[in-house]
Amino acid sequence: MRLFVGIALPLEVSRMIAGLSVGIPGAHRVSPENMHVTLRFIGEADNVQAEYIDMNLAEIKSPAFEIRLSGVDYFGSNRKVRSLWAGVEKNEILIRLHEKVESAVVRSGQQPGGHKFKPHVTLARFKGGAPSIAGAFIAANNGFAAGPLPIDRFTLFQSCLTDNGAVYSALAEYPLIG
Repeated sequence: MRLFVGIALPLEVSRMIAGLSVGIPGAHRVSPENMHVTLRFIGEADNVQAEYIDMNLAEIKSPAFEIRLSGVDYFGSNRKVRSLWAGVEKNEILIRLHEKVESAVVRSGQQPGGHKFKPHVTLARFKGGAPSIAGAFIAANNGFAAGPLPIDRFTLFQSCLTDNGAVYSALAEYPLIG
């Protein structure tokens, strides 16, 4: 099974920010039900590995907190856009939660993550989008802001790839303490 750890957004917020990617040529838009902030992409894991990951994530202690969404950008290069996203303002509690999740996943036998943590919500993906698409998207939406959004849990998700895109299922939720 394909796993990741993330923070689900309230559906009403996801529906609102999904509107940012309407009408973009070649975009594979992320459905509001799938919008989240990834804390750690894990990848393929069997049932035993998933149980270890779940046990270690359940031990994490962290306070509840708020996030703010701010600005938009893209991942890719000057030649090829891979995805468009809304930024999440960093805060110390979010960064510490990411570090605790990373540590729990590594203790579960997974390899350390190789990317610097850049909190964001993916809005659309491309198979080789033109840089002009990203430029127009940023120009139209860079003043975007939303929040504060209360965060009181994080989730272990399973991602099932289908012909119509990924479908995410919550395998376990972990409460954050007031």
